[in-house]
Amino acid sequence: MPDQVLRKVWQYFDAAGPLTGRPWPITYRTAEDERLETLRSFGVRAFTSMLYPHKPAMAAWLNSWSADFAARTPDCLHTATFFPEESAPAYVHRALEAGARVFKSHLQVGAYDPNDPLLDDVWGLLAEAGAPIVIHCGSGPVPGKHTGPEPTARLLSRHPRLRLIVAHMGTPEYRDFLDLAERYDGVRLDTTMVFTDFSERDAPFPREELPRLRAMGDRILFGSDFPNIPYPYLHALDSLTRLDLGDDWLRAVCHDNAAELFDL
Repeated sequence: MPDQVLRKVWQYFDAAGPLTGRPWPITYRTAEDERLETLRSFGVRAFTSMLYPHKPAMAAWLNSWSADFAARTPDCLHTATFFPEESAPAYVHRALEAGARVFKSHLQVGAYDPNDPLLDDVWGLLAEAGAPIVIHCGSGPVPGKHTGPEPTARLLSRHPRLRLIVAHMGTPEYRDFLDLAERYDGVRLDTTMVFTDFSERDAPFPREELPRLRAMGDRILFGSDFPNIPYPYLHALDSLTRLDLGDDWLRAVCHDNAAELFDL
């Protein structure tokens, strides 16, 4: 993220205890060049810059920054975002023309309904382009007015071709979002923070759903939320390994599925 935005995010997590019920230390609170080198040292071959506005007249500026960041960071997938506002279709169209590979929608932070009429043309553009959208729509770690499965289910009923990637596997509404992934071919789930000790304490993944998770191995993507995680990066990988769903499942989740989705 732009430095001034990332610092605001860190301030939020520094004060998150009263919201989440526990401290949320930032493990990788370092400068941009050091963060990039850290990711590469982990063997990460491609990553995104997950940007999201919390107010109008912010998304276009974030998109401008992310286009520049992707241009100077070849292993970062060009990422873009949007907000329900009159200008959204125009700047989303510009981002697509500029080569944006993935978009971010954060219903909790943005506090908007994905079915807002101001976004109808945006969703249409993204569905037509086949652009993946990472969408934070689950109610964790703190519920929002438009989080939970129902608003996203309504969105998919109106735009069934959308390629949504449900962040955090929809924590804590795991079953509902697994249902949506089974119902809509374009829906995928990412593993960000799920299965880690931190998340299992308050929002454990239901173990009876592990067979379904294994069967959907081609629809699951590894996510990390680096650098804003309260544990070492390796713990997220260990947490997937200890599910004991097999090497083929791990290889698909940690590499093959994203390589195919983003044509890497």
